[in-house]
Amino acid sequence: MSEIVETSSTANAPAPTPAPVKRAARPRPPPIAITPSAIERVRALMAKRGKPSFGVRVGVRTRGCSGLSYTLEYADAASPGDEVVEPAPDVRVLIDPKASMFLFGTEMDYVEEKLQSGFTFRNPNEKGRCGCGESFHV
Repeated sequence: MSEIVETSSTANAPAPTPAPVKRAARPRPPPIAITPSAIERVRALMAKRGKPSFGVRVGVRTRGCSGLSYTLEYADAASPGDEVVEPAPDVRVLIDPKASMFLFGTEMDYVEEKLQSGFTFRNPNEKGRCGCGESFHV
C-alpha cells in the first residue's frame, strides 16, 4: 500500500515578489533656457509697455524661406496649454503649446552688437537656417 502524504500548497509556491519601489519624480527641465541678458531685456520691455503684462509669449510661425520663424509678443494672461517659465520672480516667459515641440532645449538670449540688437534663439533642434537668418527648419 502506498501512503498518501498531504503537502501544503504554499510549500512549492514561489516567494512573493516585493512591491515595486516608487521613485521620486525627477523635476522636469524647463522647455527653454533664458540667459541673464534676455531676462533683463524682458524686464525692461515689460516696464516700458505702460500697462500690466503677465509676461511675454514665445512661439513659432510658418514664415520665411526655411519654413519657421520665432515670434515674441506680450501676454496679458496665460492661455490654456501655455508652459510658463519663470527665470526670475518678476519675469514670465510663456511657451505657446503649438511651438513647444520646436523649442524644447532652446536657449533664448538678448544680444547687442554695433549694427543690430535683438533676441536670439540657439535651438539644438534646428536642421538649417535660411541665408538671411530669419527662419529655420527642423
